[in-house]
Amino acid sequence: MKFKTTLILAVLFAGLLAVVLFVDKKPPATGAGSEPKLVAVAAADVEAVSLRRDSETLSLRKNDKSEWMIAEPIEAKADAVEAEGLVSALSDLRIERVVEASGGDPKTYDIPLREAVLKVKGLADPIRILIGAENKIDATLYAQKAGDPRIVLLSSSLKSSLDKKLIDLRQKDVFRFESKDVTAIRLRAKDSRWEARKTDGEWFFTSPLKALAKESQMSSLLESLAGLRAKEFAAEAKTPQEMKARGLDKPEYEVALSLPASSREVVFSFHKAEDKTFATTSESTKIVVPEADILFDLDRKPSDLRESKAAVFFSWQADRLSLKKGGSSLAVHKAGNEKWYFDQAEKEEADGSKVEAFLRKIEGLEAAEYVEAPKGLTEYGLDKPTAEIVIGTKDAASGRSIEKTVSLAVGRVDPEKKQAVLKNARFPWLIKADASFLDEFPKVQKDWAATTAQADVK
Repeated sequence: MKFKTTLILAVLFAGLLAVVLFVDKKPPATGAGSEPKLVAVAAADVEAVSLRRDSETLSLRKNDKSEWMIAEPIEAKADAVEAEGLVSALSDLRIERVVEASGGDPKTYDIPLREAVLKVKGLADPIRILIGAENKIDATLYAQKAGDPRIVLLSSSLKSSLDKKLIDLRQKDVFRFESKDVTAIRLRAKDSRWEARKTDGEWFFTSPLKALAKESQMSSLLESLAGLRAKEFAAEAKTPQEMKARGLDKPEYEVALSLPASSREVVFSFHKAEDKTFATTSESTKIVVPEADILFDLDRKPSDLRESKAAVFFSWQADRLSLKKGGSSLAVHKAGNEKWYFDQAEKEEADGSKVEAFLRKIEGLEAAEYVEAPKGLTEYGLDKPTAEIVIGTKDAASGRSIEKTVSLAVGRVDPEKKQAVLKNARFPWLIKADASFLDEFPKVQKDWAATTAQADVK
């Protein structure tokens, strides 16, 4: 009995296996409903695209440089990413489901409420995609391709592409420039005026004070201007009438940027009227409302943008340090093994944690007060400094080993304010800073000597 049951099961299994193999090897069906794509062309071959809805037409085309341009309703540069995204979505339309293979009435599905047209290289006629109503069950879209009898459902994700507006597809960073090429800035704001110039990679204020500017702040300002994007195009042409209507004939803010590499100066103008900020430049024909409010950055005074550190360097880049105080001196250097040594022969090791803690202390020294134009150094005890600090740094991040030296002289200490007068050898001004760093000076070399345990660590 068991043998008979086993035989029957074996026959059934063989039959089932044959069916599976037959279905698996069966060639794909041809004819209506077998095509998974309504449109399948290479996005790179699309030369023009149009979206038509109600009485509005939005058209883009490639120019002779293969750049996307808006052709209707205005002529303007298109946002390359947005344009390519739209073309990519329309050139590869996967069918979610075929609703009617043939003979269906498009009007039943509100086709066409909208139309997308693709002009493709190599095709004599454009591809017309007719879009109808939204399927209430899953938000897919009823659609039909002109010349194709099928009525199909397309992915709901297509809706975001079909809903693109003119502002979405326009190039919005209309005031572009390379911030690295700027060598001078002249700013006039409501309550502030200043000028700055870039020298040897550093920004210095030249008016109304002479001071080093914070690199991060100046870079941020330039990047904000270079990346300014339009939220709205207030005027396509900045005629005198349009400029006056938006207060730009007498703007509240002006920023002039010198770009000597291209022999030009770009002047940005801003004016705030009610709840909108209007902007234009000397090189642009347009007036825009920016996406981001940049006026806060423009309102900042030189004192807010001034570098407040006594010495600008990164402690982790330091590889040399020499100190003088009270008739004693000490020098250490960092070797290739990342350890600090007192001697060039690298036999006397220093306590790296103490050296680096001291470097971080100097790195973090901030000005509490400035002495802008000292008449002499004697008054501040800097004719005979009480202490001197020289730090050497090496930056190899750029592929080139760039060495710099920071030299600080320490003058009188105010015992009440607990502040020391410091002079950076590079600058004519003096600063007053917290004097507690003087307590970190080693009195003798052994104060910074590595312990036996540290020296034994390889």
